[in-house]
Amino acid sequence: MTVLIKDLPDEQASVAMGRAIAAGLQPPFTLYLTGELGAGKTTLSRGIIQALGHNGAVKSPTYTLVEPYELPGIEVFHFDLYRVADPEELEFMGIRDYFNNNSLCLVEWPDRGFGMLPEADLHLDLSYKGLQRQIKIEAKSAAGQRILDNLK
Repeated sequence: MTVLIKDLPDEQASVAMGRAIAAGLQPPFTLYLTGELGAGKTTLSRGIIQALGHNGAVKSPTYTLVEPYELPGIEVFHFDLYRVADPEELEFMGIRDYFNNNSLCLVEWPDRGFGMLPEADLHLDLSYKGLQRQIKIEAKSAAGQRILDNLK
C-alpha cells in the first residue's frame, strides 16, 4: 500500500481534500483520522460528509462519541473517541453494530478504541506545518488504495 502527503494551506483546502476523498467512497469503508487536537480532523470530516450529501453542519462528536448521518443509500457514522478512557466502553455502546455493509465510518482518535475497531481502509494523519496543515494519506486495503490512487 502507498502513502500520499499533501499540504493543506487553509480550512477551504481541508474541506476540498475531504470532498476529493469522498468522491470514490463506497460502503463498507472505515477511515481513521489521527493528529493533534485542532489539527483539522473534524474539518476534513465535514468535507467528506457534506460531499456525500449531508446539507448542514457537521459537528464534532466529542461528547456524544458518535454522530449518525443517514444519507441516500449510505449510513455515515462520525466517531470521536478522544474522551474514551478504556476501549471496553465501546462494547457497551454497541460499537460493532455501526460497522456494517452499508456504513461508512470516520473515526477520530482510533487509538482510544484499540482492539474494538475494525482495521481502517484509509488512514488520514493530520499535522501542523507552520500555520497550515499537512495530511498523510495511507491506504490500508485495496479499497483504500483506489481512493488514494484517485487523489494523485
